[in-house]
Amino acid sequence: MEEAAEDAQTEEVPEEAPVEEKKGFFARLKAGLNKTRSSILGGVDTVLGSFTKIDEDLFEELEEALIMADMGVQTTMDIVENLRQRVKRERATDPALIKGMLIDEITAILQEDVEEEETLPSPSVMLVIGVNGVGKTTTIGKLAHNFKAEGKTVLLAAADTFRAAAIDQLEIWGQRAGIAVIKHEENADPAAVVFDAVHAAKNKKTDLLICDTAGRLHNKKNLMEELRKISRVIEKEYPAAHRETYLVLDATTGQNALQQAKVFMEVAEITGIILTKLDGTAKGGIVVAIKSELKIPVRYIGVGEGIEDLQKFNAADFARALFGEGEE
Repeated sequence: MEEAAEDAQTEEVPEEAPVEEKKGFFARLKAGLNKTRSSILGGVDTVLGSFTKIDEDLFEELEEALIMADMGVQTTMDIVENLRQRVKRERATDPALIKGMLIDEITAILQEDVEEEETLPSPSVMLVIGVNGVGKTTTIGKLAHNFKAEGKTVLLAAADTFRAAAIDQLEIWGQRAGIAVIKHEENADPAAVVFDAVHAAKNKKTDLLICDTAGRLHNKKNLMEELRKISRVIEKEYPAAHRETYLVLDATTGQNALQQAKVFMEVAEITGIILTKLDGTAKGGIVVAIKSELKIPVRYIGVGEGIEDLQKFNAADFARALFGEGEE
């Protein structure tokens, strides 16, 4: 992630799109995972269709197919080893049985130690981090809209002060959703913005303060110090507030997203992952790798451009949609 590339990337704020009310959450999820589903199932079906018995060659080819679908090397090895054990245990011989077992394995990974739905207490402060270009500011706008629609009072803090476009974009989202944005000038101290935002949230008794913060991984030391400074401000000025730190990742980058997450974990205590752009990639298997390797819950996923297409992550629904199961 080079500095020049990072600084050059800007997020577009799309025009207000009409909400597709008739299309349910699961239908949008299933449609958004079309490319990933084709990638994973295509590879798995090709492997299983070319074998008449279950042997080590089948497992090796299945391993390769899952790695190509961005499940991650370690996650794939764990899944395939579990399949070997189950086949042995059940004395299975028909390759067609592997597919159902694979669905079971992936579902188990996604559901392990996950609360199906997180409810943020009031008051809460949410820091949102992520490199430029992943859809961070747009995601914050959608989150704010969704929380307001749930009846929560929301305030936004434009603490990504080193990118003028981030401040402008957040203001546009704030105006669209009717949510106030606390901001300073470009290049201002992000902690000072958060300080003002915290006091505004306290005075207004706001349920949720969402802070857009920088994600300049090319300078980890500065980023770490900046996030620590922000954390100290919140701890000192708003000790009663519940805290969350969400990391926004671009699913289209596949394994790079996993590596980004590992680096961010060195500089911040990540409590949740938001994966954007799942609808535009065949690399959605990265969701499984992130959950398996990092043990951090995926909280939200983006499966389209619309404001309603940022969905709370539900492990069971995701697994069903990933394999084309379930009713719309």
